[in-house]
Amino acid sequence: MKYRIAMWASAGFLVAGFWALFAFATFPSTNERMRDVWALVSLTCPVTIAGRHYAISLYEALAINTVTYALVGLLVETLRRQLNHSKV
Repeated sequence: MKYRIAMWASAGFLVAGFWALFAFATFPSTNERMRDVWALVSLTCPVTIAGRHYAISLYEALAINTVTYALVGLLVETLRRQLNHSKV
């Protein structure tokens, strides 16, 4: 179970890193492109919702998204484990 939660946390880190690279690569036209994908960004990287109101550094966003995904992974894996035990 620890391995799966670590995988969830890694996915959260990679997702936040991808969006940071995307914003960096499209910097001059970031407002136009980010407006088009804002719903997807908010869904996959929820720390960006707070980032609209407060200044959040890249490192903080990576850490917060990693922790968020780890908590979601803990919840999902716990529920998955309970559902598998109830079937037996």
